[in-house]
Amino acid sequence: MKSFLLALSLAAAAAGYESLRSFKAQELLSAAQLKGKHHQVASAVPTEGYLHVFQITTDWGELEAEGTSLLLVRLDEVRALAELDDVSKSEVFLKSAGGAVLNVGKGVTAVVKDPEATAKGLGKGLKRFGTNLGRKAKRAGDEAVSEVSGDDKKEGSGKSTTETATDAAGGVANSVLGVSGAARKWAQKVGADPYTTNPVLRKTLSDIGKIDAAGSIAAKVAVPIPPVLSTTASVGGLVWSKDPEALLKQNEAQFRALGVSGDAVKQLYLSKGFSLTLHTRLATALTAVKAKGSADYVGAAAEADSEREALFFVESAEMLQHFHAKSPVTEILSDSRALVAKTKDGRGIALVPIDWVQWTEPFAKAAGEAGARAKKELEAAKLELHLTGRVSDVAKREAAALGWTVVEGVRR
Repeated sequence: MKSFLLALSLAAAAAGYESLRSFKAQELLSAAQLKGKHHQVASAVPTEGYLHVFQITTDWGELEAEGTSLLLVRLDEVRALAELDDVSKSEVFLKSAGGAVLNVGKGVTAVVKDPEATAKGLGKGLKRFGTNLGRKAKRAGDEAVSEVSGDDKKEGSGKSTTETATDAAGGVANSVLGVSGAARKWAQKVGADPYTTNPVLRKTLSDIGKIDAAGSIAAKVAVPIPPVLSTTASVGGLVWSKDPEALLKQNEAQFRALGVSGDAVKQLYLSKGFSLTLHTRLATALTAVKAKGSADYVGAAAEADSEREALFFVESAEMLQHFHAKSPVTEILSDSRALVAKTKDGRGIALVPIDWVQWTEPFAKAAGEAGARAKKELEAAKLELHLTGRVSDVAKREAAALGWTVVEGVRR
């Protein structure tokens, strides 16, 4: 392994590119983020692509977070689990529950990962994400998705082909399975995402929802929610209060108003990466801007086949929403995974929610192509690259040579 990394570093140096560097969690996180009453983040932080990858040990098992933003979500979920655990042991809850017991974390084993399988999957995932900030990929499943019809039934299954496709692909529909109104109420109480992919939190919310099916306990229990809630709060509590079917219809109406085609709406619905919460956040952010090209960006987002990829598109859209509030944008570059927008004053702004950029062949190609296309297709007079993370000195210098002014540490 060492000889391979040495060869890789030598090859990169020969091509003028930087070799991979390693990080320690202590460099990246605050003391409270590193270690809390119910969690510990491992010191070693692999960064093989654009995202730091954190390993987290919690009272409820081992978790992995690809990217700082997903780490913060997972840590907030640990807080929510601790709150629910404390609530379940309170005198008010025990009396109101009529003897029912909430065993937080019991019966969930999927959260504990097999190290060897994780390592194999990690490399594959990072390679794909880390090398494609350019044009959209061809969707291997387009033909199958385009044939899905809500009225058709797969012979012998009793399910529509839409339901069958969703079962196989995951996606928005599967994210709402088992999430009752009572579970949403408790999720709101602790500031959590009711459609979370965290198996422990998801089961805990489902279990407490079943115990509190009538909603009588939630009204009697006070839970101290911190001032800064999870990113779920950014969609105005819609995922907590609104019936999922009604919320889905609202989102789809917003996408249609942006010019998204029926096929693209369907592809996004079937995308493996999107939960109803992420679906709502994307619709909300793009609707707030209403820039030309938003429909095409939804098509790019529909390619996401993991939560991490879906979160990239959602956070890009939220960066656009935040930027637009201060400096209005008019158009989004088409056929691009990295979100590049044109401002009213003629600048081309790339808004990219990633942790770390160093000068590599994939980044050089993406930056060069995006810059050339922004100048030609958006007629951008100046180029700015806005990142949530950091850029190496070499990458900043080389990006400047391509015409990009780099802005680091931008708010999502």
